[in-house]
Amino acid sequence: MKRLKVLFITYPMAFHTPGGGEMQLLAYKKHLELQGVQVDLFDPWKPNFLDYDLVHFFSVIGGSVHLCNFIKQLGIPLIITSSLWITKETKHLYPVDEIRHQLSLADLIIGNSDIECDQMSNVFGLPREQFATVYNGVEDIFFESVSPELFRDTYNIHNPFVLNVGNIEPRKNQLNLAKAMKAFPDMKLVLIGHIRDSQYAQQVFAAAGDQIIYIGPLPHGSELQRSAYAACEVFCLPSTLETPGLAALEAAAIGVKIVITREGATKEYFDNAYFVDHNNVSDIVEKISIAMNNNLTQSFKLKSWASLTNELILHYLNQAQQL
Repeated sequence: MKRLKVLFITYPMAFHTPGGGEMQLLAYKKHLELQGVQVDLFDPWKPNFLDYDLVHFFSVIGGSVHLCNFIKQLGIPLIITSSLWITKETKHLYPVDEIRHQLSLADLIIGNSDIECDQMSNVFGLPREQFATVYNGVEDIFFESVSPELFRDTYNIHNPFVLNVGNIEPRKNQLNLAKAMKAFPDMKLVLIGHIRDSQYAQQVFAAAGDQIIYIGPLPHGSELQRSAYAACEVFCLPSTLETPGLAALEAAAIGVKIVITREGATKEYFDNAYFVDHNNVSDIVEKISIAMNNNLTQSFKLKSWASLTNELILHYLNQAQQL
């Protein structure tokens, strides 16, 4: 059988402040290539679309429909990973008609959970059989033990701290987390990630005051990043939604107590994490407190990227064979 050739495309600004979606794309590329699939990243100066068996497009951000439509006009199978949590109550926040048009072009739409696929099928009125679930995974290195002292000594952090890893922006809801931390005056709040919204970041820093330690982004999978997970008392991701949050999966693999939003696909991954109402600061306070004082062993559905790319290859083959 000839080698499968796949072209990965995302929206142009995606890697300006890379987040979970971009880490997912790179993880797919790495592990698909280990399985013998050729994966190239789209180069707009050399758009050799017809060299590929299929195109995998990541995201439904505005404007993506035009490139997806062009791909379909060329007769190339199109797979879209949506990374979208949308409900009938929140659909007014999105360009629904444009997203529906883009998704309707796909030969297959991949969601990160069954509930995400169910929601999109329902909201956009698209056939459920057009969707398939491929869960998000964790690199094997996050299951390896790492010393918490590396991170503590590097940044001279010897207080207990709550950790949040993610781009600083309203969706990640660090502002309510900063407000919640006032109930724990002897603890620090450590933020790791890019600043995606500078005005919002200023509000977060002002609310947290001298409790905050902003590290900036750390190399993904680095010993320092993994040591940060190991060093924290609690990992808290009280986002407005998550599908389910790659950083939370990584923290869980290391064995950290997880406090996470209940909005999105989190309950399909985390059986007994401490789930919070992202709008309720008191609830965030309560769940952080319970997590710190409870030795309950949390259980999570953690899969390696390697096993998940096997599932992805089957989807690719099914679509390529229909060409």
